Amino acid sequence: MPDINAASEKHRGTSHLREAARSMLTVAPGNRDLAPAVRIAVSLAAPLVLLLLVDRLEWSLFASFGAFTSIYGRYMPTRTRVRQQSGIGAMLTVCVGLGALIAQASESLTDTTHAVVTVLAGTLVAAVTATVILVLDLKPSGAVFTVFATTAVASAPVTAPVWGALLIAGSAASWCVLLSVLSRWVGEANADKVVHAPPRYSRAAMVRQFSKYGLAALLGGSVATLTGIPSPYWAQVAAVVPLSAPGHRQQVERGLHRITGTVLGVGVAAFLLSFPSEPWQILVWVVVMQFLAEMFVLRNYSLALVFITPLALLMVFLAHPQPVSTLLGARVAETAIGAVVGIGVVLLSAWLARRRPRAVRRAEQVD
Repeated sequence: MPDINAASEKHRGTSHLREAARSMLTVAPGNRDLAPAVRIAVSLAAPLVLLLLVDRLEWSLFASFGAFTSIYGRYMPTRTRVRQQSGIGAMLTVCVGLGALIAQASESLTDTTHAVVTVLAGTLVAAVTATVILVLDLKPSGAVFTVFATTAVASAPVTAPVWGALLIAGSAASWCVLLSVLSRWVGEANADKVVHAPPRYSRAAMVRQFSKYGLAALLGGSVATLTGIPSPYWAQVAAVVPLSAPGHRQQVERGLHRITGTVLGVGVAAFLLSFPSEPWQILVWVVVMQFLAEMFVLRNYSLALVFITPLALLMVFLAHPQPVSTLLGARVAETAIGAVVGIGVVLLSAWLARRRPRAVRRAEQVD
């Protein structure tokens, strides 16, 4: 019997790997992607162009994270999208403000203390925002953008007071909401979409959501910090990515996609940063990458990461230029650490789920 079970587990594992590899090579058909991709690209472009014109690109990180508001509520009717974006915009603005507060406090902290505070803040943000987003049934699910906003700003040099960071992020988020209102007249009304009430989750399901996101962010950030590799926040971001997929198998696939797509995307970023560029040229690439990412993110996650990775790297580089080799090397190493941690948390979650009584699992909303 043990041999039969072992063979069955081995076959199941091999089958899952084949499915993961196949999913990386499969591009799903498009689904009215052009209108939202254009809107999201314009949502990001406008605040960045404004900062370029006033020669304040060091504030572009605040604006970029505020502009991530536009990603939420895709395919929703205008009123629903505006309501969802208003909430997530406020959440992202608070995350930027928290990150700015930590960055400002870092001037009186040791490097070690600052790293610990950043990891703990990312952990708390991951757990809280992922749970809120689950309960409100927002899409995309998970805590990728909120963790990225908090930890990246916390790790960056201080370029503005906390109130300035809040104002810039909040203004960018408000611009996204305005565009959502206007987009109903350019093919994004989605009036035929039926909006259902958010599912009701048990307290146990919310505790699990809180716990697994918090654990992934804490372990990812801690391991990455201990390695001494620059920019450990990439690991926290990568650690929570797998958890946003709908099921355990898909979550493992998401982690593998993250590693593969990131390596390919770093190659694209290396090419774009291999020759001298003016800030406005980097800005153009940021907007182009945002557009392409939105065209493919729901069709093939690995392919989308070929654009998402240079987008994130160029965002950071635009605000705070730094040695390219250090930036790219850290991204690959930290992503690998974070994705492995995230997959580990998924496997732990799957093991614990199998141990719960079947009747309890049926009664709860999970994953």
